[in-house]
Amino acid sequence: MEIDAGFHRATDRSTVDVWGEDCVRGLGERIDPGSIDVVVTSPPYNLGTRYKRYDDTLERQDYVAWMGAWGEAVHGALADGGSLFLNIGGKPSDPWGPFEVLMRLRQRFELQNVIHWVKSIAIQKEDVGRYPGITGNVSVGHYKPINSPRYINDCHEYIFHLTKAGDVPLDRLAVGVEYQDKSNVARWNGAREDRRCRGNTWFVPYRTIQSRDKQRPHPATFPVKIPEMCVRLHGLERTRRVVDPFLGIGSSAVACVQLGVDFIGFETDADYWAQAEVAVDEALAAGTEAT
Repeated sequence: MEIDAGFHRATDRSTVDVWGEDCVRGLGERIDPGSIDVVVTSPPYNLGTRYKRYDDTLERQDYVAWMGAWGEAVHGALADGGSLFLNIGGKPSDPWGPFEVLMRLRQRFELQNVIHWVKSIAIQKEDVGRYPGITGNVSVGHYKPINSPRYINDCHEYIFHLTKAGDVPLDRLAVGVEYQDKSNVARWNGAREDRRCRGNTWFVPYRTIQSRDKQRPHPATFPVKIPEMCVRLHGLERTRRVVDPFLGIGSSAVACVQLGVDFIGFETDADYWAQAEVAVDEALAAGTEAT
């Protein structure tokens, strides 16, 4: 079901436009070629997720072809120096999906970075020794347990950073972390401050539903922090406009509101689109109160 609607919000910092229509059509009709600096999105993974209306059980060849059509539309809208951050995952019993999509997108994009979104991690005290702040075994984050004699729990997803030529400069320290050993600040030639590149493993837990009586607003959301970090990594000063072709309940729109950059999103499900509108309004209100 497509909804012939959308919403527009504008502040002195940025604008938000969300369209209730198919992204392939919308990218071609509503966006000028080469006008988008960052595309950050998490499309359906075709793993049988129970969305309210979308059928997540396409034949693999049909799904990959659809992702290819979407990639063509994104390529046309993206600036030559733009970045596409594609969050996608598989499952232990079907791990090839993300790579088949990636190979299809390779026809139009270069794979510049592979980021691993780590949702849960366990660290044994014996493996870190006398590390500052770690006094025992640590296990943080959340994942969906797998009850199988063949597979281990799946605690991460991919964020493929795709660009047109593989040569887009990044603001690596914008999502950097401080040095644990402060002596490295003076030791390394490239270190001008107490901050280093985070690398390609991002630990970002997602919120869980504590009560069984409370229904998830969306079966496959990603945290606001993910699109926020992607935009910052591309370079906030070089980002004028961001697009999310699969908006869901609005994580990327909220991130852009908080960052003060223009945003365009597409979403065909009326319920998700309505939740995204509420989320954007709440983010705008929070920003107004903060100022």
